[in-house]
Amino acid sequence: MKKAVFIVNPISGGKSKERIVRIIDERLDGGQFSHEIIYTRYAGHGIEIARDCDADLVVAVGGDGTVSEVARGLIAASQAGNEKCFGIIPCGSGDGLALHLGISRNPKKAVDVLNHGIQAKMDYGTVNGKPFFCTTGVGFDADVAQAFASSGSRGLITYITTALKLWKIFKPGHYIIQADSRIVESDAAIITIGNVNQWGNQARITPEASVCDGLMDLSIVRPFRTWNIPRLAILLMTGKANKAREMLSLRAGSIRISRKTDGAAHFDGDPASLGLEIDIETHASALDVMIPADKKDRI
Repeated sequence: MKKAVFIVNPISGGKSKERIVRIIDERLDGGQFSHEIIYTRYAGHGIEIARDCDADLVVAVGGDGTVSEVARGLIAASQAGNEKCFGIIPCGSGDGLALHLGISRNPKKAVDVLNHGIQAKMDYGTVNGKPFFCTTGVGFDADVAQAFASSGSRGLITYITTALKLWKIFKPGHYIIQADSRIVESDAAIITIGNVNQWGNQARITPEASVCDGLMDLSIVRPFRTWNIPRLAILLMTGKANKAREMLSLRAGSIRISRKTDGAAHFDGDPASLGLEIDIETHASALDVMIPADKKDRI
């Protein structure tokens, strides 16, 4: 029998996890798994639990921050020769990796993926040596991530309100981007590097990204006017952002972003200080993850 450890962030998404834990206890296949529930107590605790626990399957129960912590812990365990499979029960405000992988936000369906899904190999990236699993980038979305993190509130409404306030004072930056052998110099409002196809909530900024192609998708959004936002938002939410005339899309295994002035950056939605030179590398097929069986060829 395999052992599953569920790492639960009690505050992610601003929601109680009691119902989800009850569903895990009731619905997880006891013929396949014994299981243990462990709650995180502080930032970074998920990394430690995932790295050190004795388990075959380690499941993140939370939002993108929890997912990222658990995945980082599993990468550390793998580098030490202790392979464990990754599972997700998404319950955050964005859930970018889970939605890309086709894992439902309905906790019953998410548990069913653990019971009946398949194990797949997925890529991850590093930005200046720090692992990320969804997206990383600079520009307006990084400014929003920084302000959102310090707002004291969570949820989509807070995110949108924060973005609207910042847009009034935002100024695009100037960047030199090297994607493998190609070099692009441009002003940009947003630069996003995606392992997955979205920031979260199906906002597909890198709509053709795959987690199993050994490459990162790069979206450079050139400066645009306020009245262009509705059109761009529609393209973003319908998976056609790469069709926007303001967008330049590239794909590469190695990416360097250079800027003359320091500013906000993010990886997996968390704000970060990355300096003037930002180096992104792809690590192919480096993490085992549970996905729905019907998504085998579509991740």
